[in-house]
Amino acid sequence: MERAESGRAGGSRQGRVQRRPPTWEISDSDSEGPAGVEAAVRVPDSADERRAAAETPRRLRPEQALRRLAVLVDPAILEDAGADILIEALDTLGCEYRVEPQRPARSLRWSRVKPDPCPHGIRGPACSVPWITPGSPACPHLAVIGLDAYLWSHQPSTRETRLPESSATACAQVVVGWPEVEEALVLLQLWANMDVLLVASWQELSQHVCTFTKALAQRPFKQARESGPFSFCTAGRWAAGERVAGDGTGLRAAWWRQIQQFNRVSPAVADAVVTAFPSPRLLQQAYVACGSEQERLALLTDLPVKMGEGVRPRRVGPDLSRRICLFLTTDNPDLLLDLGS
Repeated sequence: MERAESGRAGGSRQGRVQRRPPTWEISDSDSEGPAGVEAAVRVPDSADERRAAAETPRRLRPEQALRRLAVLVDPAILEDAGADILIEALDTLGCEYRVEPQRPARSLRWSRVKPDPCPHGIRGPACSVPWITPGSPACPHLAVIGLDAYLWSHQPSTRETRLPESSATACAQVVVGWPEVEEALVLLQLWANMDVLLVASWQELSQHVCTFTKALAQRPFKQARESGPFSFCTAGRWAAGERVAGDGTGLRAAWWRQIQQFNRVSPAVADAVVTAFPSPRLLQQAYVACGSEQERLALLTDLPVKMGEGVRPRRVGPDLSRRICLFLTTDNPDLLLDLGS
């Protein structure tokens, strides 16, 4: 992380020797300590394993994982007056931070606070913080504070550009502008594999550090949620919809609900379709038996819809018949079923 100090805009800079700004580096990985590597392996117990497996999703929640992360702050960073903003932001986030010497200097690192209580028979480092492992390579990020203001303040004034300068003085001055900065950014990304973050103030840097910390805490929870074959299903209970038993009870109600999912379909219309074809498989067989595409599209058109007494009888109609036919027969996932939507 590099801080570019803003200089004075006025006055000549002939013969000035500019100091090289210090660099601060942010790394998103850290090596494990001996306390994290050593973990006791106990004899497996079925009850304890089930209890640990039930508590694993709770431990992977972002608010829980955030408590197991620690931001390691190099003491040299605290020498800057704006470092208090970063410390206050970490306090507000609720993340633990430690002031420890880092290499390289003026850098931040993310590490674990303590190993998690792992299930029996599994070593601690494998599940303590799965997104920070001993073998994960360090990926440094360079943060530069106030570079834009620094370049604007060091632009030569109109009077300075008109003053004649000797060749020695002109060679001593090095003018750096945005073209040179952009070229340096490309070289850092291509040759050093380093991402560069340009921020205007300590507030912006603190916001980025907090966002990065929360992303680290949310990563294992998202990976565990997406690891299942159907992450949207709730295991062990029915969140919504019709419950279907093992003997097939409830399939007709589920088929009725599926028909009603179409736009502009009343319960009476869904009853008419389900009464004629109690399952989608029967309707598919009827489509296969049709001799032409037009016959398939109009198969459900004339199905009567039971209405109340004194109400004019209705039909399913060609629009819904076409939509249901396309829904069950098409192999185009991008096909628009409802032309009226």
